Amino acid sequence: MKLVVEVVDAHDLMPKDGEGSSSPFVEVDFDNQRSRTKTVHKNLNPTWNQTLSFRLDDPKSLNNRTIEVCIYNERRTFPTRNFLGKVRIHGSNIVREGEEVLQRFPLEKKWFFSSVKGEIGLKIHISTKPISALPPVSDNSTAAATDIVTNTTTISANKTAATAVDNNSTDTGVVADATTATAAPALPDTTTASAAPAVADTLTSVAAADKTTASTPPKEAVKIKEPVEVKIETTQHVNKQEVSQQPGISVEERRQESVPVLLTMHQVHPQARLNPHEDYKLKDTSPRLGERWWMGGRGRGWMSGDRYASTYDLVEQMYYLYVRVVKGKDFPTDPVSVSCNPYVEVKLGNYKGTTKHFEKKTNPEWNQVFAFSKERIQSSMLEVYVKEKETVGRDDWLGKVVFDLNEVPTRVPPDSPLAPQWYRLEDRRGNGKGRGEIMLAVWMGTQADEAFPEAWHSDAASVHGEGVFNIRSKVYVSPKLWYLRVNVIEAQDIQPNDRSRLPEAFVRAQVGNQVLKTKICPSSTRNLLWNEDLVFVASEPFEEQLVLTIEDRVQQTKDEVIGKITLSLNEFERRLDHRPVHSRWFNLEKHGFGILEGDKNKELKFSSRIHLRVCLEGGYHVLDESTMYISDQRPTARQLWKQPIGILEVGILSGQALLPMKMKDGRGTTDAYCVAKYGQKWVRTRTIIDSFNPKWNEQYTWEVYDACTVITLGVFDNCHLGGNEKPASGGPARDSRIGKVRIRLSTLETDRIYTHSYPLLVLHPSGVKKMGELQLAIRFTCLSLVNMIHLYGHPPLPKMHYLHPFTVNQLDSLRYQAMNIVAVRLGRAEPPLRKEVVEYMLDVDSHMWSMRRSKANFFRIMSLLAGMIAIGRWFGDVCHWKNPITSVLVHILFTILIWYPELILPTVFLYMFLIGIWNYRFRPRHPPHMDTKLSWAEAVHPDELDEEFDTFPTSKTHDLVRMRYDRLRSVAGRIQTVVGDMATQGERFQSLLSWRDPRATSVFIVFCLFTAVVLYVTPFRVVALIVGIYMLRHPRFRSKLPSVPSNFFKRLPARTDSMI
Repeated sequence: MKLVVEVVDAHDLMPKDGEGSSSPFVEVDFDNQRSRTKTVHKNLNPTWNQTLSFRLDDPKSLNNRTIEVCIYNERRTFPTRNFLGKVRIHGSNIVREGEEVLQRFPLEKKWFFSSVKGEIGLKIHISTKPISALPPVSDNSTAAATDIVTNTTTISANKTAATAVDNNSTDTGVVADATTATAAPALPDTTTASAAPAVADTLTSVAAADKTTASTPPKEAVKIKEPVEVKIETTQHVNKQEVSQQPGISVEERRQESVPVLLTMHQVHPQARLNPHEDYKLKDTSPRLGERWWMGGRGRGWMSGDRYASTYDLVEQMYYLYVRVVKGKDFPTDPVSVSCNPYVEVKLGNYKGTTKHFEKKTNPEWNQVFAFSKERIQSSMLEVYVKEKETVGRDDWLGKVVFDLNEVPTRVPPDSPLAPQWYRLEDRRGNGKGRGEIMLAVWMGTQADEAFPEAWHSDAASVHGEGVFNIRSKVYVSPKLWYLRVNVIEAQDIQPNDRSRLPEAFVRAQVGNQVLKTKICPSSTRNLLWNEDLVFVASEPFEEQLVLTIEDRVQQTKDEVIGKITLSLNEFERRLDHRPVHSRWFNLEKHGFGILEGDKNKELKFSSRIHLRVCLEGGYHVLDESTMYISDQRPTARQLWKQPIGILEVGILSGQALLPMKMKDGRGTTDAYCVAKYGQKWVRTRTIIDSFNPKWNEQYTWEVYDACTVITLGVFDNCHLGGNEKPASGGPARDSRIGKVRIRLSTLETDRIYTHSYPLLVLHPSGVKKMGELQLAIRFTCLSLVNMIHLYGHPPLPKMHYLHPFTVNQLDSLRYQAMNIVAVRLGRAEPPLRKEVVEYMLDVDSHMWSMRRSKANFFRIMSLLAGMIAIGRWFGDVCHWKNPITSVLVHILFTILIWYPELILPTVFLYMFLIGIWNYRFRPRHPPHMDTKLSWAEAVHPDELDEEFDTFPTSKTHDLVRMRYDRLRSVAGRIQTVVGDMATQGERFQSLLSWRDPRATSVFIVFCLFTAVVLYVTPFRVVALIVGIYMLRHPRFRSKLPSVPSNFFKRLPARTDSMI
């Protein structure tokens, strides 16, 4: 198989030849193989349409590899090349042959101060055809000037030459591998290439080490079975700004029938030999957190000084040029329309942002901020244009203001905002002649600036309309949730519509979309009694009302409304503890037919009424997430909150190697943003447009009230940008889930910064899939260690959960209702946090049946029992004297404990203390993460995954549902057998004294009497010693048959013979 990279074209490259142009060529590096295209001279928009092929042994290994594509400018006069940009493509994004599409990738920088712009178009796929020939050979020798010395040299392959290579090696960096052939590009074999004369000379000297052997053809080709490390000293003229050190080189042997052995030299990729099993594991990272300002110029300029950029010390500083357009005045009017429709255009290089325009206003006020990323600054001049919107034709040009970026001041919070100033507009000639004035503020800052969240960003210039609001970073607060307890006590004077019969009434209560009913109360009178509690979830501010109706069950499928009442939630008492609240009587409104206009007043003189006790429970914590991943345990009432015990700081750095989530303009793309949820606070980063490696670098802080809580972070693809994005599913636009990370705070050490890259794993119907990685920096600061330790002795939830607990079914229903309320409220924010995002973050489907989860939980139980099973096996080995020394030591220890029983408990606790001290050496160094093996996600059957992703109720065919039902019956049958065996053993214990078997019970009670007499007259130590020695007796005194107590117990009767 082979990997095919078709280099199509590039656009808008950076001129590098000093004449306003470039001579670009593309170099592709994959898995120790490097190849390049031809050079297109003097063209900033080159077209290659050239295909490069690379050998691919295992397609599955692509998940751990990357393809690096670099564009260089070829310099004719000097043996160097200029860097124009690079692209790194993760191997998991590669498709099969026939599925490839043209993808355009924006060029990335190699260094922090590199000047890069433009994009490159590529088509990449996997082909099953073998590589018929080497990749295209470069047509010029000077391209090797700053390359990794890719050179093919023909030398005689004999033992003497091989020995000479091994003995004359003087420097590291070359590895000889004769077991595999390489697909690296072979540059021309020339000794005039200025880039690698030393290498050519070294290899020539090696070939001439033995003249006699070199002058005669070899009799037998050399077979190098193991990699031989070859050391070669190279001397190159390398551009200092581009290459910092000589990279490693590998030499591979090619065997042909009648030609000499070829040694192909190419660069060794630093990540070429990764373990595929490491792909799903946590990775340590070393980001540059809390950078200082770069020293620019001589104490002046737009980035000068030596102080910290901000208190954002858990993120990498990102520098932005901010432009605040405040307002304008005295703009000239159009002589025809006698009006002015002004707007402002801020231009920096190729990036351009515009404000909204005002109709017929000469003194407009915009107060809008524009932010240009320093990494994408392509000009040293900032231009601010004031234009007039024209309905027909081209917009008129009123004036401009130009700023030199070297003179822009720097602002770092907590400095006060930079005061805007008035600037007179200049005409096209650069003269200010009464064309009006504009108030501006221009400064250099970081993402810690207050203007950052609401600013227009240059990297999102393609987003327009409503999509602008959907890409901003925001902080959300969950609504304050209450449990509403409605105690329906009784009702009096119930008059059914059919007065010839007594009512069979029940109460139906509704709050919003929540509906609950009481039981039917059959009564011989018209006064009914229920005394039932109905519990709802309500959120502040209370927009819904409590609607109560009394309905009469006329027929099995027909209910008639007898009375109705609507109550506002604000009039109910708020309870903080378990004290009872006062009950109240409420008059019911007559509902239904039978009320005539003539006797309406007569009907209202006498009314039915209902007795209620209603309160808002403030002593509970309203669960809106699973208790396994709970992030907040405080009660609803703020009066019951304790002081925080710590501070949690999270730096959301970046995403790495994200997969394309949707199609846009015929190519795959991802517009990623991250959501973090802890307690009542939700945060959402800004959306990075069209990037598989988004960099957010946003830091957020939470107060921690309990360390035994979990923070959840999820990455999503934004599908609401107002463009022509098409979701992969083809349905309505929904933000697609990319992955999720959970971190339990109790597993973190205090005051330590954790910097890791977390794998984003998502379970699909086709299996588990890594969608990318999320880089985080986390710090948990403890405010009071005493309070934190004290909390470990307190119950996790507020005390009302234990004084008046809810049933399991109630908790599940209430949690689902709370999740719906939170999703609706957060969906009404701007930008909205959509329902699919909230549901994924709150694990709304965690209670659904899954064969995979059932297997995972079963093996979790087995892993817990493995320790007890191991102890039982060890004790069995001791009893059977498998290791005589261990058995003797156990006998001695047992004797000591018998004669000194007061040492038993101290010995047990001392043993656990020593185990804990020993395990301290092997303590986890990083927080836990998603484990595919523990989740049983790697070996799951495809049909089980399809069943897990099925809708509820099912949407599958009858035959498939029947097959799954039969499989479920089979699994349930095995569980039923195990449960039946456990019940059988318990019933045998009960039958010892139940006289179900008279003979067995008689024998047992006689044995009990005899044992009681013996224990009364025999000291306990003697009894324990005899029993212990009997259990530890030598195998010579053991029988292979079951013991007498075991045989007696197995013969006892159970109730299985009474089962039908």
